[in-house]
Amino acid sequence: MRFIFRYKKEIGIGIILTVVYFIFRLIYLDRLPIFTDEAIYVRWAQIALNDASWRFISLTDGKQPLFIWFSMIFMKFVQDPLIAGRLVSVFSGFLTMIGIYALTYELFRKKTIALFSSILYIFYPFAQVLDRMALMDSMVGTFSVWALYFSVLLVRKIKLNIAYTLGFVIGAGVLTKTSNFFSIYLLPSTLILFDFKKKPLLPRFIKWIFFVFLSSLIAYGFYAILRLSPLFEMISTKNATFVYPFSEWIKHPFLYFISNFSGLFSWLLQYLTPSYIVLLLLSIFLINKFFKEKILLFLYFALPFIALALFGIKIYPRFIFFMSLMLLPLIAWSLDLIMEELKRFFSRNAIYIKVTQFVLLLIVIAYPAYTSIIFAKESLSASIADADHGQYVNSWAAGWGVKDSIAFFSDQAKNQKIFVATEGTFGLMPEAMEIYLIKNKNIIIKGYWPVDSFPKEVLDFASKMPTYFVFYQPQHVVLPISFPLNLVFEVKQGNTNYFYRVYRVVSSKHQ
Repeated sequence: MRFIFRYKKEIGIGIILTVVYFIFRLIYLDRLPIFTDEAIYVRWAQIALNDASWRFISLTDGKQPLFIWFSMIFMKFVQDPLIAGRLVSVFSGFLTMIGIYALTYELFRKKTIALFSSILYIFYPFAQVLDRMALMDSMVGTFSVWALYFSVLLVRKIKLNIAYTLGFVIGAGVLTKTSNFFSIYLLPSTLILFDFKKKPLLPRFIKWIFFVFLSSLIAYGFYAILRLSPLFEMISTKNATFVYPFSEWIKHPFLYFISNFSGLFSWLLQYLTPSYIVLLLLSIFLINKFFKEKILLFLYFALPFIALALFGIKIYPRFIFFMSLMLLPLIAWSLDLIMEELKRFFSRNAIYIKVTQFVLLLIVIAYPAYTSIIFAKESLSASIADADHGQYVNSWAAGWGVKDSIAFFSDQAKNQKIFVATEGTFGLMPEAMEIYLIKNKNIIIKGYWPVDSFPKEVLDFASKMPTYFVFYQPQHVVLPISFPLNLVFEVKQGNTNYFYRVYRVVSSKHQ
């Protein structure tokens, strides 16, 4: 009870932040159509949950499995598989919010700056997007933030318990996605916070090196778990589709750097929004204050950012999410600085201080909060990064029509067996169908690719039972006249001129 009364203000603020966070992340959680990668990950989690021999199923596509494992756990308690997967990201984001608070306080030693960093995270549109999707990137951000927090603690306190905790955090990170290896690569940059004046210098420095080695060893030990699967080498194969190996990159080191950098920087600015950008620039402009701490945060953002621009083959906005989180403490520092200046300016009037500070906070978060709410409620109108809008909302990869077709097929299969053919054998189809319909014994689902000619097997099924074909990709906007299909319904894919279409297959037997 003493603890509660002593910290009742902090506890109250924490409760408010928690409530606001979950309101922003949970409202309309099922409204965004299922994205292709979400369908894949959720289906993997379903399979792994029901068959222990497939716990490393994500390695079939070169993806680390930790997000899949957590999704399995959530599926035990949440009926809708997609919502279960998205809740993993929701709770990952919550841990990120706490981690940003801890990191900011450790760097700047001021609770108000730490509080502002958490508030900024809640309304950060980038976080709103990824914390609401069943993708790995929200969890990547979580482990990146906590890894930096424990890295800072390690270089300042040089203790064994911090070292192995850091190893566990990084280890969990690299079991989530390869990009978490940056938490190891960037460890030497934390030396900027090392106290070179404190005696004895050399033993402390050697001790820190040993602990860094220990943390890295533990992390690589976690990663070695993946070697239990014969598919371990698929990770390297998959990584090679997104980044150039050094042997290939050295042949054209800067050929794509400018275009990659321009694209990444543009997406970053779109997500930061004007108010965050202004505060970030102020923090950089006044870099002489908390110089070391600011440089460290900037390095943890800039070095991975530049590396991705240099080595990237396929790049997407979500790849820079974990890097961008390191900018929030800098933005929070500037916000606190302005708050303090307002306090001095209105030093004789407490009411003016509170009012102006509240108005300033509203100005800073108003547009990001609006963007976040719009994305949750009506994603078609949200001002998120163009590339993400083109993937998650206005694209054939966004599952517009999936809910409609699942409801339709479920209804058709109440009293009879049906066959559902899909365009595609991996991705949105048939995974999205399988997630919700695979347990229905009256429904047979099979994907086909390519569909240049009509599959004879589908015609065979059509002669035996009601048979349907789902087409949703741009190359089949206009189907060949020879295809024996009757349109059942169609759903427009966002604001594009493409449609998700469900056809009934016409069998010559039933003509």
